[in-house]
Amino acid sequence: MAAKDKERRRFKRILFDAPAEVITPRQLYATAVIDVSLRGALLQRPEDWYPVPAEGVLLEILLDQENHRIRMHAEVAHIEPETIGMECRHIDVESIAHLRRLVELNVGDAAILERELAALG
Repeated sequence: MAAKDKERRRFKRILFDAPAEVITPRQLYATAVIDVSLRGALLQRPEDWYPVPAEGVLLEILLDQENHRIRMHAEVAHIEPETIGMECRHIDVESIAHLRRLVELNVGDAAILERELAALG
């Protein structure tokens, strides 16, 4: 990763292998999460998805067999041959609670979590 990318990244990424769905204006795509942060997610790129930069989508991350999900309205931030970076634009209260708990369990440092939450504004 370039130094410039490290400087821009203010949110701790959590490795998180989970199934997900991306719902675009045209189609639903099944994929998997590689990592997640309070600001977005990195996904495996579905072979049949040719996303448009800054395209708005609904991202649903399946958390467990009881159908708990993190749902966020996001946009395509960057596209690579095998991955797609998503940037969160809106997330509902229940989903942010799930995401916060996930980050909290994996970061292990309450100060980092609080700093990231404050940065969200």
